[in-house]
Amino acid sequence: MTGIGVMRWAHDPGPPRFSGMFNLGFHLGRHLGRELLQIVSRAGATLAGALLVIGCTGPSKTANTTPALRVYVLECGNVTINDLSLLTPGEDEGTAKKLTNSCFLIDHPKGKLLWDTGIDDRLGPEPVTVFNGGFDLSVTKPLLPQLEEIGVTPDEVDFLALSHFHDDHSGNANHFGGATLLIQRAEFDAAFGPNPELYGFDAKSYAELSAERARVLEGEHDVFGDGRVRILPAPGHSPGHQVLFIELEQTGPVVLSGDLYHFTGARERRTVPSFNADEAATRASMMAIESFLEARGATLWIQHDFEQISSLRHAPAYYD
Repeated sequence: MTGIGVMRWAHDPGPPRFSGMFNLGFHLGRHLGRELLQIVSRAGATLAGALLVIGCTGPSKTANTTPALRVYVLECGNVTINDLSLLTPGEDEGTAKKLTNSCFLIDHPKGKLLWDTGIDDRLGPEPVTVFNGGFDLSVTKPLLPQLEEIGVTPDEVDFLALSHFHDDHSGNANHFGGATLLIQRAEFDAAFGPNPELYGFDAKSYAELSAERARVLEGEHDVFGDGRVRILPAPGHSPGHQVLFIELEQTGPVVLSGDLYHFTGARERRTVPSFNADEAATRASMMAIESFLEARGATLWIQHDFEQISSLRHAPAYYD
């Protein structure tokens, strides 16, 4: 690791290659085998028990004297899917839909957590077509200037948590090598193991993250120790996919979806993308998270849903 916010591009002078999420369907079809199934199985084994414990605790009570907790919504790239059936197999073939890409800065009195890092800022505003024409990607509002606008530099981020390691979520991760990485065991084994490409991960997009600095999780994790910011396991989209629960005093409880769903219609129909790592694990995670949302009275913010995310106020405004 060369240091916080320092990236080594000498060996990679061209635009970023999006070989992760967008090659996942191809690689999984050829390479999914015993290794992935074992990893997904380990992740899934922790899911039901962890969420049952959380759901049974009931809503946490935040006293008026509790120090402020803020969530900043950040724009992290633009996505157009040119064939929606990739997300809804057997339906919507040839239909295009505008999506988005979002990240979140959680400012807690005990530290700062960055949730996802979006598409690599170097991609720029000109759309790039990937995944055999399936997606168009671009970046019109880079991540780091948005953080600077709210007074946060990369070395002030204490914790980095990626919902998963596909490169539309890990694209700017190399700027945050000094943060403690919060990652599920199954995702860690896949991302930092010998063959990350088999899981749709591009190791270059997170090369500056140190496995030694990672806090490897075995299910639910209370980030700051007061119950207000919790990582919940939700495997299936990737081996160790996770979502984030946040208890906000004024806004109420919210859950950041990662790629549990990509848009509201997919949630309503419970469709599973064709490139997910494990369909059965995905459906189990959907059921568990939906039960959790109902038990806690929480709102789900679907990170790729253009209409929903556009309706939220973005940084420098915040939710508390």
